Amino acid sequence: MVDRSGEPQVRTAARLSDVAAAAGVSLSTASKVLNGRGRASEETRRRVLATAARLDFQPNALAKSFALGRSYTIGILANNAPETFTMPVLIGANAELSRYDMASLLYNADRDPELRAEHVRRLRARQVDGLLVIGIGADDRLPSVSGFPAPVVYVNGVSDSPRDASFPPENRKAGRMAAEHLIGLGRTRIAHITGDEMAPAVIDRGAGFREALREAGLTMAFGQPLFGNYYREWGFRAARRLLDADCPVDGLFAGNDEIGLGAFAAFREAGLRVPEDIAIVGYDNFSRITNLQKRVLTTVDPNLETVGSAAVRHLLRAIGGDAEPGVHSVDCTLVEGYSTVGGTPPGAPVEVVFSL
Repeated sequence: MVDRSGEPQVRTAARLSDVAAAAGVSLSTASKVLNGRGRASEETRRRVLATAARLDFQPNALAKSFALGRSYTIGILANNAPETFTMPVLIGANAELSRYDMASLLYNADRDPELRAEHVRRLRARQVDGLLVIGIGADDRLPSVSGFPAPVVYVNGVSDSPRDASFPPENRKAGRMAAEHLIGLGRTRIAHITGDEMAPAVIDRGAGFREALREAGLTMAFGQPLFGNYYREWGFRAARRLLDADCPVDGLFAGNDEIGLGAFAAFREAGLRVPEDIAIVGYDNFSRITNLQKRVLTTVDPNLETVGSAAVRHLLRAIGGDAEPGVHSVDCTLVEGYSTVGGTPPGAPVEVVFSL
């Protein structure tokens, strides 16, 4: 658009008074409708909203904050923000906040308790409407932020207080899902290689795995899980241990995808065919996060982005006065891959996977 002199005109932003005048309502009525407060007829509400959209009205966030006594900002306190399994939670949380036109303020504690306490003080001073505390996984026991002046929800970890609301990944169901998939393929001698015996996630996944075996009338191959760590090298060594013990195995539930890939390499080195001789299910859908080794392993995806968005929805309800403490779960998903159903995995050939 240009004026008579040929100079381009700068379009000024529509004001609330412009919306009210164009919609034929008072300034206070327009404000109430756009802020979702007060009463107005459905016809009036539709007219105001349509007018605001037509004029591309964007409320002044600062003025809105002052008027309603809210910051429209959520504080996010991450135990370790750069950690691989924190990022999907952050993505899901921020995507959900954007749907409600809410901003976020991220602080990274870097696993430092003193830094964490300092960040809590800063977030308190910022007067955020709520606080999301993000751990690094289901094994993370998160100290409760007691006395915080706004609702707090814990995600990808569990608060040490039962009075808090926590959203950890669903581990028990993950173990059950892995076993049921292998059993459904006709596998009857299924082993379990996993991480630290005392880790909550290991305990929960193992419990679900055992339940599914028991219901199918099966016992675990080797008689018990092989406990170690979450690294590929451990998966390789543990699989060699099964082979050296001459333990007949036709299925394996690996405690994570790295363990599964290590075991995969050991079985192939020993001349076993995957999945013809032994089928493998992992956990965490690591390739979705790293974009490497796609669909090589069948895996259980904890849906961390969905966990993050569910935690935000719960936090927003808590801000509205609808708080529900306790541990909440989000369903996981089985993602089929080469290691149980065969075929050709996209991306790198299977032979290349173990040199990465």
